[in-house]
Amino acid sequence: MGFVDLLINLFNYIGIIAFAASGAFKAYEKNLDILGGIVLGSSVALAGGVIRDVLVGVFPPVNIAYLPYPITAALASLAAYVFYPCISRYRNALMYADAIGLGTFAAIGAEVAVEHHLNVLGVMLLAAVTAAGGGVVRDVLANEVPIIFRQDIYATLAAVGGLIYLAFNSLLGSEVAILTTAITIIVIRFIIIMRGLDKSYLTIRLTHGLHGEARSREQDINPHTH
Repeated sequence: MGFVDLLINLFNYIGIIAFAASGAFKAYEKNLDILGGIVLGSSVALAGGVIRDVLVGVFPPVNIAYLPYPITAALASLAAYVFYPCISRYRNALMYADAIGLGTFAAIGAEVAVEHHLNVLGVMLLAAVTAAGGGVVRDVLANEVPIIFRQDIYATLAAVGGLIYLAFNSLLGSEVAILTTAITIIVIRFIIIMRGLDKSYLTIRLTHGLHGEARSREQDINPHTH
């Protein structure tokens, strides 16, 4: 196994554990039982990789075929669910775990896309799908609107990770590209979480603009409204 393969394997474990934890945390907050925590956590941890492999024609998907991955997902989900009461005292535990998964899986998705000779858009798409796919599954199973539809900087950041990977891969090689992509996304997401920057500037501007237009139309219809 080469260094790149070793790095991808390591990052896959990190992403699986992080996303499994985020899924189990969500299950606990939704008052699901321990089985629900394991099922939700494992689904979240493995879904992004499964979708990625299906898109590039890898059958059966690695996250299912390679037994240590689902075992790791199940054990991480169990541990996160059991110890959630101890972890929950730390603010935004679920979001930080999700950020780690986002960064590591975006880097892996970009690397796999390049290995399959996809173009720039394909690399960005696969990075975003690999990173955000698990979060979509988590939110859908938890009966919530997926986070990528509520915080567009989330999926956008994963897609930009594909560009970061391509830039560093062309200059310094895949090992540096994988590490740089993962670390950059994780750090940015941590900053966003700590500062509460949950919406992109574009979305805020569009939302304010729509609200402003709605208020103007209302005043035109009823000029006495204050």
